Amino acid sequence: MTSAQQPALLHSAGSIPTEHRMRRLRRSDGLRRMVRETRLSPSDFIYPVFVTVGRDVREPIPSMPGQSRLSVDQLAQEAAELRSLDIPAILLFGLPESKDAEGSGAWIRDGIVQQATRALKDAQPDLIVVTDVCLCEYTDHGHCGVLADDGSVINDASVELLAQTALSQAEAGADVIAPSDMMDGRIGVIRQALDQGGFDDRTLLAYSAKFASAFYGPFRDAADSAPQFGDRRAYQMDPPNGREAMRAIERDLAEGADMVMVKPALAYLDLVREARQRFDVPLAAYNVSGEYAMLKAAAGNGWIDEERVVLETLTGIKRAGADLILTYHAKEASRWLARQGS
Repeated sequence: MTSAQQPALLHSAGSIPTEHRMRRLRRSDGLRRMVRETRLSPSDFIYPVFVTVGRDVREPIPSMPGQSRLSVDQLAQEAAELRSLDIPAILLFGLPESKDAEGSGAWIRDGIVQQATRALKDAQPDLIVVTDVCLCEYTDHGHCGVLADDGSVINDASVELLAQTALSQAEAGADVIAPSDMMDGRIGVIRQALDQGGFDDRTLLAYSAKFASAFYGPFRDAADSAPQFGDRRAYQMDPPNGREAMRAIERDLAEGADMVMVKPALAYLDLVREARQRFDVPLAAYNVSGEYAMLKAAAGNGWIDEERVVLETLTGIKRAGADLILTYHAKEASRWLARQGS
């Protein structure tokens, strides 16, 4: 046998160059769909909503095109739309009528989130209602806890108020309690409060790896929750610290969290991947307001194909390992996926 004959014989024996096989699998849309490794679905999404006081309110948020502050009476329509799109869950952020130093609007029985939760459960009982547990939207200083005279956050006193908030939201009918405050030890105290209050069936989604990120700007505009002084770096995580993020996730799971979150998503996909590999629990990633606003701005200027870029972005978050994606793109993305038959 000559050396010239060997490649042909190897081909006939099935030793096909890998690049040829991959090229054939990409040849048509049908083939690409058939062998697709990561499948994005509306069932992956949680849709965040800002709820405000008043009636017939749909107030556009300038820094988040396509998003609005909604009054409670508008939520039945919103819930019906989400269910029609097969989006399983909504996340509520409240904008109270007034604020004080302790953020009392967060835990009162008729607080804005409590009202919204009851309205949603009446309108769409099968829609999963996730409630944000934090004080920043309710305090007149904009920090996520109560403050000492020197302006520092008092961790343990804040945790007690957060537990009251979680209990009040559970009583209103919330399915998933999502503490986003980043106070130390709050998951254990909230879990105990829920269990002792007769709500041991309620799920805890911990914002475990929430970073002090510059990507939150539009959210703080939407929720009117920017700190009046200082910043939140003393209690949110330092962006360079990946190992600390894994320790925080491990701690929250030990304290009773059922699901954990990495926030933001795009600049922290390495941590989404690492968390997926290390922890066998449902993992969420928050595609935050700044990430949303950047794509909206670029699309508005005609610089990108919005549909393709948004779906590529969300697919990347899921491919990194997220089971759940909190995203303001949820409704649009679900419509695009339905049209594509994905």
